[in-house]
Amino acid sequence: MIIVDDALKAREAADDPIRVGIFGAGFMAKGFVNQVAHSVPGMRVVAICNRTPAKGHAAYEYAEVKGAVTVSDAGALESAIATGTPAVTDDPILLTRSEQIDCLVDLTGAVDHGAAIALDAFAHGKHLVLMNAEVDATIGSLLRRRAHEAGVIVTACDGDQPGVQLNLWRFVKGLGLTPRVLGNIKGLQDPYRTPTTQKGFAEKWGQNPTMVTSFADGSKVNFEQAIVANATGFKVARRGMYQYDHTGHVDELTTRYDIDELRELGGIVEYVVGAKPGPGVFCLAEHGDPKQQHYLNLYKLGEGPLYSFYQPYHLCHFEVHNTIARVVLFGDACGVALDTPSVEVVAVAKRDLAAGEVLDGYGEYMTYGEAENSDTVQSDGLLPEGLVEGCTLLHAVPKDAVLRWSDVEAPTGSLGHELYREQSTLSRAGS
Repeated sequence: MIIVDDALKAREAADDPIRVGIFGAGFMAKGFVNQVAHSVPGMRVVAICNRTPAKGHAAYEYAEVKGAVTVSDAGALESAIATGTPAVTDDPILLTRSEQIDCLVDLTGAVDHGAAIALDAFAHGKHLVLMNAEVDATIGSLLRRRAHEAGVIVTACDGDQPGVQLNLWRFVKGLGLTPRVLGNIKGLQDPYRTPTTQKGFAEKWGQNPTMVTSFADGSKVNFEQAIVANATGFKVARRGMYQYDHTGHVDELTTRYDIDELRELGGIVEYVVGAKPGPGVFCLAEHGDPKQQHYLNLYKLGEGPLYSFYQPYHLCHFEVHNTIARVVLFGDACGVALDTPSVEVVAVAKRDLAAGEVLDGYGEYMTYGEAENSDTVQSDGLLPEGLVEGCTLLHAVPKDAVLRWSDVEAPTGSLGHELYREQSTLSRAGS
């Protein structure tokens, strides 16, 4: 981002780089470490936490960062950071409690683990950038409350689709328009995909089959759009969004939506399949000033009432450093949930489910996620997709049925479940 680049160069010139610790050492983490090592002045990834330390070392090796050491206590980590030695650990509290780390990044995609990281990070004065859509969409509002109380920032990130949409939302509002649709462009949507069907694609690109499945079955895009909704107050027009098949240009979507419905809802999150240019994001907005409508028409945006703005790409790990710099240097967040969620992601049966089965996680074989307005989720007792793993079915649930809390026995001792209950209680209380 403009201003961030010069600020980072200044930190490099002063030999005072932003020190970053990351959780996770998968596909995105490797890309991020490589990006910072070779393309980002004024920033260093000083520590990686992963339950398998060997993968942390592999991430540094992928980035051609030499000399990483494994550490198991706070003293060893602090010594490594002080001497400029990259560190790897399997103990997350070493990072959350480090006196030298300026910002943390969660790239894990795990709700319980992500929740634990977040709470300890806030308790020890650490900013947290989330590339963990699952925890953000499930308990993001509560995490925002806790971060605010601690005087730190928790935020979505540049590069990932939610962050790109929220940047576009801010840009469009800055032009004086009123955003009405914030959307994501997908190339594929099939809710019945599984890690078995996606194995070949995952192996080709060196990705996790479960994560790839969450893209294909729509769970991930529903998590992403829930994040956008919860940062803007937007809603969904129906469960799972309209998800139009649209093979034309994204500009053509300006005639696809009912402007009166958009105004009544206050704006919606959405995604379309097949639109060009993809895979990107878009914002459809209106302007109430006829004089400015004249200028927008002159500038080839059409006659309205909706005008199309879009970005034809999202570059994921290439842009995460911008968020870190925004947070640490300017106190600015890319995207923060409001105190009360407007949209949640609920679990839907991917196949006929039998009584007694223990549910697996999102992106696997048993459920897929669809975005639903939070008031409906709460009134109907719907089960969040981010909390399905480990729930035991009390009775059979047919394919494509939405799961409810009354359908399952929840696992005990889950931090994610505990925080979700607290968030729901606060939301119902309107506090």
